[in-house]
Amino acid sequence: MIFFQKRTDRKTPEPPTSDLAELTGRANAPDLPPHAREAALRELERLAKTDPSVAEYSVGLGYLDFLLGLPWNAATQDRLDLARAEEVLSGRHYGLGQVKERVLEYLASRALRASSDFHILVVDDEDIARANLEHVLKKEGYRVRGAANGLAALEEVRRWEFDLIVTDLKMEKMDGMQLLEEARKLSPATQVMMVTGFATVDTAVQAMRQGAAYYLAKPVNLDELRATVARLMRDKAPPTAFRSPVLCFSGPPGTGKTSVGQAIAEALGRKFHRMSLAGLRDEAELRGHRRTYVGALPGRVMQSISRLGVRNPVFMLDELDKIGKDFRGDPAAVFLEMLDPEQNSQFVDNYLEVPFDLSQVLFIATVNDVRELSGPLADRLEMVPFQGYTAREKVNIAARHLLPRQLKEHGLTHPFPSFTPEALATVVDGYTREAGVRNLDRELGQACRKLARLRLEGGQPAAPIEVDAAMIPALLGPRKHIREAAEGEPRVGVATGLVYAGFGGEIIFVEAIRMQGAGNITLTGSLGEVLCESARTALSLVRSRAGELGIDPGAFQQEDLHVHIPGGSIPKEGSSAGLTLALALASLYTGKALRRDVAMTGEITLTGQVLPVGGVREKILAAARAGATRVILPDDNRPEVDAMSGEDLADVEVSFVKTVFEALPLALA
Repeated sequence: MIFFQKRTDRKTPEPPTSDLAELTGRANAPDLPPHAREAALRELERLAKTDPSVAEYSVGLGYLDFLLGLPWNAATQDRLDLARAEEVLSGRHYGLGQVKERVLEYLASRALRASSDFHILVVDDEDIARANLEHVLKKEGYRVRGAANGLAALEEVRRWEFDLIVTDLKMEKMDGMQLLEEARKLSPATQVMMVTGFATVDTAVQAMRQGAAYYLAKPVNLDELRATVARLMRDKAPPTAFRSPVLCFSGPPGTGKTSVGQAIAEALGRKFHRMSLAGLRDEAELRGHRRTYVGALPGRVMQSISRLGVRNPVFMLDELDKIGKDFRGDPAAVFLEMLDPEQNSQFVDNYLEVPFDLSQVLFIATVNDVRELSGPLADRLEMVPFQGYTAREKVNIAARHLLPRQLKEHGLTHPFPSFTPEALATVVDGYTREAGVRNLDRELGQACRKLARLRLEGGQPAAPIEVDAAMIPALLGPRKHIREAAEGEPRVGVATGLVYAGFGGEIIFVEAIRMQGAGNITLTGSLGEVLCESARTALSLVRSRAGELGIDPGAFQQEDLHVHIPGGSIPKEGSSAGLTLALALASLYTGKALRRDVAMTGEITLTGQVLPVGGVREKILAAARAGATRVILPDDNRPEVDAMSGEDLADVEVSFVKTVFEALPLALA
């Protein structure tokens, strides 16, 4: 018979910790803010009285898990190295000088704000005593300045921000007590230490009552001085939180808005999250659902903050101008609170029902058309315009960034094919017509796919290939775009205009004809109300100056006028086509042809004045892409053109006019 002895060394398993006990421990964590702890304990108390089998119990557990899992105090430390940030931005993007400058300015402000230097002002009318104190404090690593009397010290306080003032009590012109009183008015956060050879209990009590931080008697005990200053530095209040700006990158598609946001996050050393808002219609997706039913969720913003695990990420709100609006609310209105530095420190999600500080989040919004934003929302954003690229910039971007990436993605690496600058310029000029580089990237990808197929079908060891301009049609097919302005012949009644749309600058052709009739005017081409008014203003201007232009006044009553802008399926609006309309009508009635390679833009008045317009750089770049050789602009736009670089204007001549009649000789053939 075999006997089995019972083991006594095996430990009895401990019962598993309940969900409520675990959540209670997390709720009592020291890093949890008081208001969040109070909400968590209140919910725990309610759940302790709830039957675990009911649905509300699981909803409460989910709420507590989300509440206690938020990064209430977890944050990444910013890397405030300007040289590295500039290197990251320059390595990722070509051009965009204004955007890079704005980002570096922000980093410089953060770096100065985060400076841990301790600044001390030493005030004493005895030169030797003052010099000795300055020497001792500088050896300890403090930033020290000196002043010979109280009046000079006040001047220093007006010009500098000091953490500590070490002042003598008895001085000429202004003693230490008066300096203490005046300095606290100018800089309440600055601490004052009294040092005097006439130390008495009464003066010490009086100094401390007026707000002095410490009182030392002469001769000064240097060890005591060092220890006191070190303690005051340790007790220095941390600087108030730096409110992150809300940047809005506005500009045409494909100009690098999203990738610049990623580069900013990399330069700062922060986590990055992109949230697309295109087509968003339900306000609850941003602000969350109230916990009145099973399946309620927090808003997408708070979900992203919880998933990232830090309270200060770089948060990109992509396509902010594409938000929808219907009976479920206006989602854009949520951003009035979320993006306001004065309010977002107390942002309340409907699901969370507890304020969460979003002031340390660096929000970056991207829009194509600023005009689609509501006024109050646009007022909360700091606009950073992204402008279109010139042909030279596109060639550089293709050579440095787009082409190397496309070659690697398509396996063309052993060896790399090479594209000549002329080949890239041919792709830019003949196969793309955009402000950004997104279509350029697609065309380069198509060329790489063709090269990959040719390499595989060759059956021979790979040999270096140089793609020149003559090979581009074989890779991409026939040319897709022609230079309309450069290749068009002068015509009567046809003028070349410049407009700005959400995707960048574009050229338009205004066509006008007259026919036998009774003086009626017809406007076609999906023209908006403002554009129709500009056409009538231009007609009235030409009629009023018929004698000066050599036009028969009777023609306006005996003939009908038809003005058309091609592209009838595309709505057109705005007042900047007024100059183009006026010159087209003047050409029509005088019988003199206008040059197609002269493009123009400007709003006009009934007296013939030409008023300034916006989007000047984009319009000039559009004129250059279309092959125009001259651009006519309002004289008031001269400062904007003067600020542009020479490369932007290399292909066109810019002429400025104050009146319509100054522009007419410049445009005539």
